[in-house]
Amino acid sequence: MERGRTGAAAVDALPGLVGRRVTLRHRLAGGALTDSVGELADAGPGTIRVDTRRGPVHVLATDVVAVRAVPPAPARRPSWAAVARLEQICADGWPAPVDRPLGGWRLRAAAGFTGRANSTLAAQDPGVPVAEALARARAFAAEHRLPPRLQVPEGSPWHTAALDHGWLPDDAHPAGWRVEVLVGGLDAGAVPTDGGVPTDEAVPTGRAVTVGGRERWRVAATEPLTGAFGAAQEHVLTAPELAHVGFAVAPDGADLDRTAAGGAGGTVAGDTFGTVGAVRLAVLDHHLYVTRLWVSPEHRRQGRAGTLMAAAARWGAQRGARWTVLQVASHNAAALGLYRGLGFTTHHHYVYLRPPG
Repeated sequence: MERGRTGAAAVDALPGLVGRRVTLRHRLAGGALTDSVGELADAGPGTIRVDTRRGPVHVLATDVVAVRAVPPAPARRPSWAAVARLEQICADGWPAPVDRPLGGWRLRAAAGFTGRANSTLAAQDPGVPVAEALARARAFAAEHRLPPRLQVPEGSPWHTAALDHGWLPDDAHPAGWRVEVLVGGLDAGAVPTDGGVPTDEAVPTGRAVTVGGRERWRVAATEPLTGAFGAAQEHVLTAPELAHVGFAVAPDGADLDRTAAGGAGGTVAGDTFGTVGAVRLAVLDHHLYVTRLWVSPEHRRQGRAGTLMAAAARWGAQRGARWTVLQVASHNAAALGLYRGLGFTTHHHYVYLRPPG
């Protein structure tokens, strides 16, 4: 830990400590001494500001008695209420055709299309004893001929309770049993400034990307991990109850004119018309929810993913989004590296659990 400075030495040290976290001892108007801890900022001639957790504190440099740099504050874990809210947003943005409430739990089935839509989301109080809630989750899975699976925020009370009842990590889940939920702001530079009224029709959002509406759902469905197309899959991808759902499409160079003009551009299974990447988008509760970003292997590391994400940000901002949320399996180092490079940070993790035996 750095040595503190007092008196005139403390005042002289202030410019060099701007931007760092400090503990600052200073005089109040009546002469009493107090301490403020937070990031130091320059507030103008002869004045400094300490951004504390309770808000900014303005101090005259002549009132500073001592200052010492301290380590950054440990990251604050979001509240379980905040985690539950984000989980509900994502569940609404990826809706299963069958979504049965059990108190604060959601029993979901979508003919096996993705773990998120075919598991019980346990992010709030189920309203019944946990043992009973787990039994109902198993019965629901059996009713819909699905493997019993619990999606639960890691470290939450419901995670602990399920482990206490013998449930185990579902490490056989093909997409990965542990998932990071990433959040970030929208890129302000991607917001259009032409004053136009946003629509969900196909609109160019950049030289190589066009965003279209629900008629393009099969673009996302052509991603290599997807199985056969079906009504359940279409329901999840198009989210008919949401106001804003779109699909950003990246064509290859030979197909730019056709796609930008509003052509099929990858909307028909088995005939992608040169589509080399796509991403599915939804806006709800001021969040842009990004799912199923993919770029064909031969076109990766060419900036396609970043171009798709920039188009997504512009599209979302037009529709009132203020933040972006997405989910990535913890083992997917390449995707995590991409999103962290774009400024996303981890909000929380969720895990898939299965019953014992």
